[in-house]
Parts: sequence; structure tokens; C-alpha cells
Amino acid sequence: MSKNTLEQVQEFHETYGLPVKDTPDISDEKTNALRINLLAEELEELQDALKDGDMVEVLDALTDLQYVLDGAYLSFGLHGVKAAAFDEVHASNMSKLGEDGNPIRRESDGKVLKGPNYWKPDLAKFIDKKDKAA
Repeated sequence: MSKNTLEQVQEFHETYGLPVKDTPDISDEKTNALRINLLAEELEELQDALKDGDMVEVLDALTDLQYVLDGAYLSFGLHGVKAAAFDEVHASNMSKLGEDGNPIRRESDGKVLKGPNYWKPDLAKFIDKKDKAA
């Protein structure tokens, strides 16, 4: 059975001496800056690929974004709660429907907006109080 994306990126981190923290921690400014810079770089590559209409480069940029994002979960010690947090956000997003059961969209770009039954995801429950101060 193949490894999931997080497991593969963890293998990369361990091979190349990049952080894989056991507990949530965002105290290392150098790591924080690196993560922001890597995500921004890959997002810019996606923007360029879309502008150029290059589907191969779009796929490359999206895959690189996922790789870097999983690396951020590892670097910040959040990989252990990634799946549960994702499930919480997904359930919250599914609560955005309008009263009539249809999506409410922003006219300018089609973004799905929050309906009257929307509830905010409770992500704090995945972070220990002692971890919040890190």
C-alpha cells in the first residue's frame, strides 16, 4: 500500500533534516518565514500557469502546493490533527447552504457564502491549551 501525501512528505523531511515536530509549535521564526515563502512561491507558479493556460504547470503547481502545505503541517507539529481538523472544516463548510438547501454564491466570482445555518469550525479543540502559547 502506498503512503499518503503526509507520510511521503514526512519521509522527505526526515531524509533532509527538516523539522517534524511532535507537538504544535510556531515559535521558530525562520521556519515560519520559510513556510510562508514556499507557499507564496508555489502560489505564484500556479497564477503564472493559469495565466499561460499551461495545464501541466497547473498540475505541477497544485502538487507542489500540497507538498509544501503538508510540510507546514509537519514543521508546525500539526500533522497529528490534520485529518480531524479537515473533517471539522468540511462539516462546517457543508453547513453553508441556504434555507432552501441551495448554495448562496457571491455574484462577482461564485464564492460560496455562509448561509443562515452556518456554524464556525471549532479548531481550538485540536490544540491543547499549553500548545497555544508555543
